[in-house]
Amino acid sequence: MKVSEQRTRNHLATRVILLCLGLTIMATGVAFSIKAALGTSPISSAPYVTSAISGLTVGTTTIIMNFLFVLIQIGILRRQYDWFQLLQFPAAILFGVMIDVAETVIAGISYSNYLEQWVLCLIGIFLVALGVSVEVSAGLVTTAGEGIVLAICKVAPIKFSNMKVIFDVTLVCISIVLSFLFLGHLDGVREGTIAAAICVGLVTKQTNKLMKRVEGVLLA
Repeated sequence: MKVSEQRTRNHLATRVILLCLGLTIMATGVAFSIKAALGTSPISSAPYVTSAISGLTVGTTTIIMNFLFVLIQIGILRRQYDWFQLLQFPAAILFGVMIDVAETVIAGISYSNYLEQWVLCLIGIFLVALGVSVEVSAGLVTTAGEGIVLAICKVAPIKFSNMKVIFDVTLVCISIVLSFLFLGHLDGVREGTIAAAICVGLVTKQTNKLMKRVEGVLLA
């Protein structure tokens, strides 16, 4: 085997590992945000509420939601759809499973006051941001939620940043409506949701810098 071919295979294996690691870190962040009980991140608000409604685990509803997101991408892009992005399906399964695993692992963690809830919430925000950076550095597939935003931006003259805000707000609104409609009270959307919406992107900018250095070493 040529050296270049071996290096390509090694790089692919490294990217797969980075993708799995990133999804696992993100899933752990989601689990911490759920444990904090101050509201989940916008992207996780709908799975959380539908979990409370259906009795399914958050991991299961996350998988279902992400599968729907992939199908919507295909419907939007049609012939323009990059079929390599079908890897979002197994990625979604891993992400959902790891949310449930992480929730089980940290089940023994508790809080006794509002400040401790915020500590757990901030840990969740940091882990989600770090996970995003690791997942992006893998350079394989986008998350299903981000994929929808990119798909819309391909067919409509909307900036990614603006569409991302619209998408997140839409998910939160859907979660609020479902929560009141089926649970009779607001659930899964609180001050922690706002904090995540604001802070995840800011923290990701910093963790991206770290991951660029790591990526340079791993993929040299």
